[in-house]
Amino acid sequence: MRHNEFDREMTPAPRERKTKTADEALQSLMRLAARAERSSGYALRLMRTWGVAECDRQRVLQTLIEQRFIDDRRYADAYVRDKSRLAGWGARKIAINLRQKGVAQSIIDDALQQIDNEALADHLADRLSRKAKSIKASNDYEFRAKLIRYGLSLGYDYETIENVLNTIKGNTTNW
Repeated sequence: MRHNEFDREMTPAPRERKTKTADEALQSLMRLAARAERSSGYALRLMRTWGVAECDRQRVLQTLIEQRFIDDRRYADAYVRDKSRLAGWGARKIAINLRQKGVAQSIIDDALQQIDNEALADHLADRLSRKAKSIKASNDYEFRAKLIRYGLSLGYDYETIENVLNTIKGNTTNW
């Protein structure tokens, strides 16, 4: 295949990563944090991609925290509330995701205390009941194992899944 001048002009040049100064990073993060809750880990990762120097990153982060644009405790509370009520995630999955976002373990533990375990168990029961309708298994053991794996993938602990499965099995006749 022969390339001509026109083809070379049409191919886009590789994007250069735009670096930001500490002040530009501060302004950008203030805008982002004003729109939605952000964690300190998110801010640090973003500044790293922008090429902000390490000493400037800490200074910018401290300014954001002092001016209450970023508050990991507030972020963790909102995250736990949203993921447990809306997405139906279990405590384990929520904790893992918060750790990945750079939130301290003590803050995660405090935020997880607000979870309503009864509501989560009801949500899990609903999800497992719906999943049970689509599972193809050759025997009860395989069927139950698939439901347990599904529950674990949602972030619930084994004991909660077992309790919910026993409740569901007692209430239905299709197993």
